Amino acid sequence: MEYTKQPCLQSLGQHGYIQGVTLHEKATKKPFCHYFGGVRYAHPPPERWRMARKLSPSYSYGSKEQPGPGDGRTGICPQPRFLDAVSEESWTEDCFQCNIWIPIGDAPKNGWPVLFFIHGGFLQFGDPNAFSAAALLGDAQLDAIVILPAYRLNVFGFLYSSELEQDAAAVNENVGNHGFWDQRLALEWTRDHIHLFGGNASEITVAGYSAGAYSTFYQLTHDLTLPPDQSIIKRVCIWSNSPVAQPKLPTTAQTQFTELLTHLSIPLTLAPDEKLRRLRALPAQHLLQAAMSLPAHNQFRPTTDGTFIRSNLFASLDDGTLARRIRARDIRILCGECRDERNLYATWFPPREDSLPALRDRLLAEYPQPLVETLLKLYYPTGELPPGVENWRTDAFGRVYADMQVHKMQRGLVDALTAPMTAAAVQGRPPAVTATGGAVAGTTPPTSGSCHTDDSHGHGQEDDENLVYRYRIEYRLKCADKSIPPSWGVTHATDQYIWFWGNGERLEREEKSVVWTALVEPLKKFVHGDRGLQWGTKGHKQLRTLMPDGSVQIKEDVFWDEAMRVWKALREIGEPDSASVARL
Repeated sequence: MEYTKQPCLQSLGQHGYIQGVTLHEKATKKPFCHYFGGVRYAHPPPERWRMARKLSPSYSYGSKEQPGPGDGRTGICPQPRFLDAVSEESWTEDCFQCNIWIPIGDAPKNGWPVLFFIHGGFLQFGDPNAFSAAALLGDAQLDAIVILPAYRLNVFGFLYSSELEQDAAAVNENVGNHGFWDQRLALEWTRDHIHLFGGNASEITVAGYSAGAYSTFYQLTHDLTLPPDQSIIKRVCIWSNSPVAQPKLPTTAQTQFTELLTHLSIPLTLAPDEKLRRLRALPAQHLLQAAMSLPAHNQFRPTTDGTFIRSNLFASLDDGTLARRIRARDIRILCGECRDERNLYATWFPPREDSLPALRDRLLAEYPQPLVETLLKLYYPTGELPPGVENWRTDAFGRVYADMQVHKMQRGLVDALTAPMTAAAVQGRPPAVTATGGAVAGTTPPTSGSCHTDDSHGHGQEDDENLVYRYRIEYRLKCADKSIPPSWGVTHATDQYIWFWGNGERLEREEKSVVWTALVEPLKKFVHGDRGLQWGTKGHKQLRTLMPDGSVQIKEDVFWDEAMRVWKALREIGEPDSASVARL
């Protein structure tokens, strides 16, 4: 969609003023939203692999007479190219900014609710500038502030080693997982400053797609370790992703660090501070190229650091502790999948050859060896391709990768979060919260059109008892064809055009009615804290399904039993010194 822009001045209290823009739809002149882009949320660190800094009390964006620019874009962390990823000219290691989209009109008495969205990209690439919330606010009328932060990625955001531990200890700060700490700092900035934009800091929903959904899970689990008065997250959206296993331990991270030094011909006998000095002196392009060229461990991902990610995290998921904490904080979760996730996943560093050994090697780059060996026995017990799978390199890899990233592991997560409640119900104790929903129905969508809703399954329990809202998308918008081949079907990332109401592209009239009734109206209610989503599911083994013809049906999860077989087999392995998993 095309917009015209008018200047919009915004006061940020003691931090001065910024000047953003008010976006008007070019064809109708209708004001859609206010936009403030490239708004700094933190000071950059003094060196690579240090913690970013909260804005100082004296920091000023600009004066009223000379406001700081707020009509641009965030910085973009150096990253590998993928599909339409950005070019090197846009790179900067100072990527501590966010984009903010605000509804037109006066804020409600308590302020607008906030949707804090974390972009995806396997934690290796991506940026918030690829998303537009203008139509979501101006046309679909989400009536919420949308914030999208940039954060450090790949080797810049997730390098870990004993050398970095010593370096961080010398300045009394946390080490590793810098990308997650950046997200947290942006979230804290949102809590502390969103009232200046008319937002409600007590109504923050954290959402993410793919690697952003993976990040959302870890932001939630970190938030749950804090005292209630320091907690920020009210609700979460985990779209097309799920955690798999405890992230890698420092010992595995050290192996990756050593491989990087060796590849760069940096002697391992050097003192720790000299190793880091040489790494920090490298141009970003050189460092990234070396990191992505490592033969075995070229994906830099989170580490179990004991602070942001605790060593007992997955144990707490297994024994129900995490579920009880979520219920105690009254946190709701919206999660789900696309039908054909595998078709995009198959394109991310596929196996080098079309063989089972090559597939095994590729999976070892993502997951610990005991997990990979178990997976191969489950999927290919005879060592041959199963019926219907065309080849090892793309089809087999895409299927198992998508199962691990989304389909089977998300079902395992749902089971872990609902199992304590199910047990309580069996024993005759009413659970505090149940994973059920209300009747399927929709109020009038923004535009006319037809969308059949199948509520033949009847009414579930009241929405105010709901913990997990599950969905499945089998419907593809035409505007997705601009970036994702139609032959890939309803693959990973095609539904971003649904959640972001076209994400800058124009929806067709009949499509608006379909996606509004199916998902966007419930999302609006979810973000606003409305318990009456009328989701329609009856128990955690049902999914609200957007069908290929645009109808909404409540479907039994026919993949549940197979997912439990895989999930439980992997959980029985325990938590070895695991390689952390990829997230798109």
